[in-house]
Amino acid sequence: MTLDTAGGSSRPDRSFLFVLGSSRSDGNTEILARAAAAQLPADIPQRWVDLNRLALPDFQDGRHETTGWPADENEELLRQATLEATDVVIASPLYWYTLSAQTKRYLDYWSGWLNVPDSDFKRRMAGGTLWGVTAMADDDHAVADGLTTTLNHSAAYLRMRFGGVLTGTGSRPGRVRADEAAMRRAKTFFEGEPPLARFPYEEVGAGVQ
Repeated sequence: MTLDTAGGSSRPDRSFLFVLGSSRSDGNTEILARAAAAQLPADIPQRWVDLNRLALPDFQDGRHETTGWPADENEELLRQATLEATDVVIASPLYWYTLSAQTKRYLDYWSGWLNVPDSDFKRRMAGGTLWGVTAMADDDHAVADGLTTTLNHSAAYLRMRFGGVLTGTGSRPGRVRADEAAMRRAKTFFEGEPPLARFPYEEVGAGVQ
């Protein structure tokens, strides 16, 4: 596996990993994600990985096995890329009102990385930022609330910040470019410092454990 990289090569104070979870290349979600990424300063590194082009087996839950399974090269490269980024951007089309299968499999691998012996995955992810980008056929973007909840709760579990989800309308190829409101939001999507993600039952202002 290779990761497409733009920007500096040394680890800076901030770096982005864009995870593309569409079943096709150059889809509306990727167009929207790249429109947002184009606004980032040139000195902030960007890595892009297309899960559809990544030879990665389905996740196997080995938490209760006596011996774990060895991570292959692609999985290890993806894990390291995830850990090295300060900002992880999940770019998944809205499929059945949630994440695509490719994207869900990527998040399932997070479960495995949490349980690797002597793993520091949760500690290293804490304080980073999770973002989402999605395109959908519906003009009412409230239908993406399930996807947003999944990402928010994933960030909350890892004590990450959550930057929200950039949504756009687009079914036919390139259609999202006609969603003027979405393209405007893309220009400022990565601005500001997002708050720590919280579960609904956590009180506002409660201390982070």
